[in-house]
Amino acid sequence: MRKLPSVLARTLTSGTTGSPVLLDMFEVRNKLRDIVGASTNWSDHVQAMQERKALHTLLAKRQEDLPPRRMKDSYLEVILPLGSQPEIREKYLNVHNSVRFGRILEDLDSLGVLICYTHTKQEMQPKSPLSIVTALVDKINLCKKIIYPDCDIKFTGNVSWVGKTSMEVTMHMLQLHDGDYSPVLDATFVMVARDPENKRPAFVNPLVPESPEEEEIFKQGELNKLRRIEFSTASLLKMAPTAEERNIVHDIFLHTLDTKTVSFRSRKLPPNSVWMEDAKLKGLQICHPQERNIFNRIFGGFLMRKAFELGWATACSYGGSRPFIVSVDDIMFQKPVEIGSLLLLSAQVSYTEKNYIQIRVHSEVYDANTREHHTTNIFHFTFISENEVPRVVPNTYGESMLYLDGKRHFDAVMKEI
Repeated sequence: MRKLPSVLARTLTSGTTGSPVLLDMFEVRNKLRDIVGASTNWSDHVQAMQERKALHTLLAKRQEDLPPRRMKDSYLEVILPLGSQPEIREKYLNVHNSVRFGRILEDLDSLGVLICYTHTKQEMQPKSPLSIVTALVDKINLCKKIIYPDCDIKFTGNVSWVGKTSMEVTMHMLQLHDGDYSPVLDATFVMVARDPENKRPAFVNPLVPESPEEEEIFKQGELNKLRRIEFSTASLLKMAPTAEERNIVHDIFLHTLDTKTVSFRSRKLPPNSVWMEDAKLKGLQICHPQERNIFNRIFGGFLMRKAFELGWATACSYGGSRPFIVSVDDIMFQKPVEIGSLLLLSAQVSYTEKNYIQIRVHSEVYDANTREHHTTNIFHFTFISENEVPRVVPNTYGESMLYLDGKRHFDAVMKEI
């Protein structure tokens, strides 16, 4: 499967006249605004959204009424010219003189949406009746620790699987070194299509694989869907831990008992360990109009960047050295974040093993009028530290479930990479 991206890229670009047109990220975001008719001025957003209501008549009544698409129809290549255009580097630069991964998350989110609009494009219709939003970041696996700030980056991607109203997008990021582009990461996002007012699901064009390689990729999309369902069904919020997991929790309990007393309540922290309660950081973000998406909610890429940066800071303070991102997985967008919201972020070290730190970031919005909290996202990040890190130890049953959930995500990432 690791060889498929380059094989598929050759397949998707064959049959096209000349080389594919390379967009840059500025053009990607401009195209998205044009496709939905979004205004660049915050003051005009109400009128722009009202105008979209008239596009309801363009929605398909059935998926069968829409023309099938091929993978090559949605294939895009986008350049991030960090090497050839030094003036844009500062936005992407971190203190370690490498690229800010949070900015890459924003770019992947924008590109994934544009790929889906390319898949569903209607001929002779400049504006799309669909509101396409990110439902899930299934996984992002990195094969390089450092992303260099002075070398051009290329993103490629296409729709790799389609349901009735959802689309899986597979993207790859490469960086230019010595005249050749080498792989940096692979990403899988799931997008959903909704009506012009972003209220109800809407049908999308079916996808037809054309080669054995494409059949394999489409089949992998089906397997990804089944894996997500299985993972959700076995969630510790729904089901009891397995027998093996119960043994893990009990073993931790036994190793934290104070042997000087005969008491279930007297607990003692083992050497080179940290209580889970002491391995967290929190943050607050006021959601300003500047961070809005084309549908005048807060941009999902911005939420991912903020969650990642808090997760990175948590891993850095916990491990005592610079952490490197290994994988991002299972980011579910449960509820949109409205402009003006107070966004509360809480990052927790949920599992550790040798040099690895598993971080869970919980985000919620606070409504000052109703005084209610609503969960919007759960983020999972896997970091590797330069040095071996202390073992995180749960103290309560709830923390033990967080620990087991972190271990499940970590084990899934290790199996994947």
